[in-house]
Amino acid sequence: MKMLVFVLGLLCSFAANAQASKPIRVVIAFPPGAAHDLLGRILAAEFSKGFAPGSIAENKPGAGTVIATEFVAKAAPDGATILMVGFPFPLINSMFPSSKIDVLKDFVPVVNIASSPNALIVKGDSPYRTLAELLASAKAHPGKMTYASVGNGSSPHMGMELLKRMAGVDILNVPYKGSAPARTAMLGGEVHVMFDNLPNVVPSAKAGQLRVLAVTSPARSKLLPEAPTMAEAGLQDYVMDIWFGVAVPAGTPPAAVAALNREINRIVAMPEVKGRLDGLGLDVVGGSAESFGKTIASDVTRWSAVVRDAGIKPQ
Repeated sequence: MKMLVFVLGLLCSFAANAQASKPIRVVIAFPPGAAHDLLGRILAAEFSKGFAPGSIAENKPGAGTVIATEFVAKAAPDGATILMVGFPFPLINSMFPSSKIDVLKDFVPVVNIASSPNALIVKGDSPYRTLAELLASAKAHPGKMTYASVGNGSSPHMGMELLKRMAGVDILNVPYKGSAPARTAMLGGEVHVMFDNLPNVVPSAKAGQLRVLAVTSPARSKLLPEAPTMAEAGLQDYVMDIWFGVAVPAGTPPAAVAALNREINRIVAMPEVKGRLDGLGLDVVGGSAESFGKTIASDVTRWSAVVRDAGIKPQ
C-alpha cells in the first residue's frame, strides 16, 4: 500500500513538472510601462529560470482590455497562456456585453499578486481640507463641482462614481487622456478633485502641490501614512483596493492552476521581487486561487451596479 502511494505521488509530481516545463505566454492587456506590464515581465523572467523555460511576456492592449481578455479566453486551457488581470477585468461583464465574455465563467482565478489604493486629491491650496468639507460643498451645489477622470471605466473614474453613489452627491465628470494630464488640469484649477493611484501622487503630495484627502485602502498606506482612509475621513464602508492578479482560461486543469499558484506565490515572496513591488507602492497579497475568486466575484457584483446606476457606456 505504501509503495502504491509512493508511485502515485511520483506520477503526480511528474505530471505537475511536465505541465510546468512548457513555456508560458504571459499576456498583458496594457502597453509597456504599466504596473501590469512590469508584473507580467517579472513573472515571465522568473518562470524561465526553471519552472517554465522560454516563457515570454506579450502586450495586447486595446478596447478597454477586451482584446487581450478575448485572446486568453480562447486559448488552450492547458496552463501555458495566462492573463494579467486588474481593475478593468470585473467591469467587462457590464461595460462590454457585446464581447460575450463572462469573466466568472470564461476564466479561472490563479492568484491575487498585489494591490494598491487610489487617493482622493485636490490642489494644495484648495479650500477643501477634508473629505467632509468636499462632500458638504458638493451637496450644497449639485452639479457645480467637477472631477477629472482618466478614461472611461478606469479606476479613478469608477472610484468617483462609487463615491457619488455612496455619498449621494452630484459631481461632474471631465475626462482626460491619462492621469498625468488630469493631475495637471487639477493643479491648474480646471477641475476641483480627482482620484489617482497613490504612487502617482506621493511626490506632489510631499511637495505640497496637492492634498490627499483620503486613501481607498482599508488601512493607511505606508507610502503616505498621514493620509486617512476613506472610513476615517467619514465615508464608512468605502474600500477600493486596485488589485493585480493572474487568471487562466476556463477548463484549465486544477493541477495546472495549483502549480501556477504555488510558483507565483513563491516568486512574489522573493525579497528582491517584494522590494521592487514595495518601491512601486504595491502591497503583496498572494494566497489561494479560491480567495482571489471571491474577490473577483465581489467586484463584478459591485461594479456592475455602479455601471448600471451611472449609465456608463463603453467609448
